[in-house]
Amino acid sequence: MRNERLKLVVAVHLFLVRDGKILLMRRFNTGWNDGLYSVPAGHLDGGEKATDAMVREAKEETGLTIDRSRLEVVHTMHRRSEHERIDLFFTAADWQGQPNISERTKCDDMRWFPVDEVPRNMVPYVEAALRNFQRGVTYSEFGWQ
Repeated sequence: MRNERLKLVVAVHLFLVRDGKILLMRRFNTGWNDGLYSVPAGHLDGGEKATDAMVREAKEETGLTIDRSRLEVVHTMHRRSEHERIDLFFTAADWQGQPNISERTKCDDMRWFPVDEVPRNMVPYVEAALRNFQRGVTYSEFGWQ
């Protein structure tokens, strides 16, 4: 009997860092990790490039315009939660506009935190990826026992 190939969910996340601070958003009314801080993020749509998904999600969640050529993948995580996932973490060299909460039904706070002093109530795998990014680690695994 042949095993079926694994199909993974892929998500993109954005580390926006400015003057030693990172932009974080508190999840609200989503049914998943509500009350915890995270970064602008979302899933790839079928047939969508990861960089295009990151540009789209940044615009949808923060109102920022980012040129995909200014994105850089800084960390990749193979994560296990309810399903296996691949998470791609990007930074942006620059962007247009000022961040604001564009999806008020999904986010109730957005602000810049010192990268070394993020809130305790942060999505655990995102915080782990941020720490790896700070150490220059480009790949990690999370949620495997």
